Amino acid sequence: MKALDLYSLTLHEIRDKIRSGEICSKEVLDSVYNRIENLDDKIGAYLTLAKDKAYEAAESVDKRIAEGEKLGDLAGIPMAIKDNISTNGIRTTCASKMLENYVPPFDAHVCEKLKAAGAILIGKTNLDEFAMGSSTENSALKTTRNPWDLERVPGGSSGGSAAAVAADEAFFSLGSDTGGSIRQPASLCGVVGFKPTYGAVSRYGLVAYGSSFDQIGPFTKDVEDCAIVLNHLYGHDERDSTSLAVEHGDFTEALNKDIKGMKIGLPKEYFEEGIDPDVKKIVLDGVKILEGLGAHVEEISLPYSKYALPVYYIAASAEASSNLARFDGVRYGYRAKEYDSLEEMYINSRSEGFGDEVKLRIMLGTYTLSSGYYDAYYNKALKVRRLIKQEFEKAFEKYDIIISPTSPTTAFKIGERTDDQLAMYMSDICTVPVNIAGIPAISLPCGFSKGLPVGMQIMSKALGEASIIKAAHAFERNTDFSKKKPTL
Repeated sequence: MKALDLYSLTLHEIRDKIRSGEICSKEVLDSVYNRIENLDDKIGAYLTLAKDKAYEAAESVDKRIAEGEKLGDLAGIPMAIKDNISTNGIRTTCASKMLENYVPPFDAHVCEKLKAAGAILIGKTNLDEFAMGSSTENSALKTTRNPWDLERVPGGSSGGSAAAVAADEAFFSLGSDTGGSIRQPASLCGVVGFKPTYGAVSRYGLVAYGSSFDQIGPFTKDVEDCAIVLNHLYGHDERDSTSLAVEHGDFTEALNKDIKGMKIGLPKEYFEEGIDPDVKKIVLDGVKILEGLGAHVEEISLPYSKYALPVYYIAASAEASSNLARFDGVRYGYRAKEYDSLEEMYINSRSEGFGDEVKLRIMLGTYTLSSGYYDAYYNKALKVRRLIKQEFEKAFEKYDIIISPTSPTTAFKIGERTDDQLAMYMSDICTVPVNIAGIPAISLPCGFSKGLPVGMQIMSKALGEASIIKAAHAFERNTDFSKKKPTL
């Protein structure tokens, strides 16, 4: 293989080549940056590149290897990080005019862990502003395109992170998932995306949108890579009050396992109206593959899931209105140039600094938290949230995993849904229940419809990640969907 083609390999393939001394970290970095230089003008995955810091890190890794030091799985592996996760000394914009020039003085917990493991940050990826959206069209800074069809969206809000991995512009990336923002773009871009159990990965350093929903997770080229990265993300962090103080095993031990006897639930509500017939058929064909491997499949009902979307948009918007109150033009972020009073400075700074979708969710959240509407909307949403969570808990008493489509459709065209708010919100209909319940889920490629990737979502109980990886890897070993690449 030519050195410049190294970008096309998986994380574990590159790891093995670095460990054997066949290649060095700098060669891998050269390959990826060359790929970005040749391609990203078309894709638009990156907002900021960190070349100087990346080459310094690669030099350090190569030196340590030359000195005989044994390094971990991620040593010398180029990665990308969604631009709402703090990176010390590297611009973190949230794809918003409000934070366009913000440079954090600290690393997020996940960045600390990945850097300690030797992973090399190559750049920050585009997103819907403040992670609010399902298409990455809400970015104030640029448009990201789907590598499978440049006229289509990559999904959102972590569209840049998904597109970077799909286009071989990074070996893995991080995104954040509030209502499906890792899994939905993973589905649309034909890569693996994992949303961990709520609290299993620290949110310290993640710019908050909906604090009780947000979770950081990875995009990877296959399930084995996903298991490797998860090993380096999980762990307690005392700086995050919601961080779980639990031990986790080695997720790679769930690979290459027999799934005979595994119990799978298929919730009928996730295959009904609103799901594209092609998507439904492809996902069900994927389930048949698992059934053929010895899994036991039954149709189940999760009736409260039909309320998940309104519950999510009420509760998450309420949290957003509180979390984004800090962006007031005083301490940091954008400040309006013209104002005659303190109140006018607040109003002008927020009006000019935030985009339309962010303003919409702040107003919705403020309304549902206001006197007279709190009980009618917010408090009622929390009660239904509890019912949805309990419904999942009861289902997992009987089933190891639950399977559904990840997205109700394949990637839609850029601009197609910008004037149809409901159609855009419906993009997350299959993913938001997972965040409401706080459970883990993966999206992995399971087929193609008219040349566009389709994702299968596999869910399990809280801290049931091993069951998900076990089933996902069994499916991947018996298909070749994860090996298919867009023609660029």
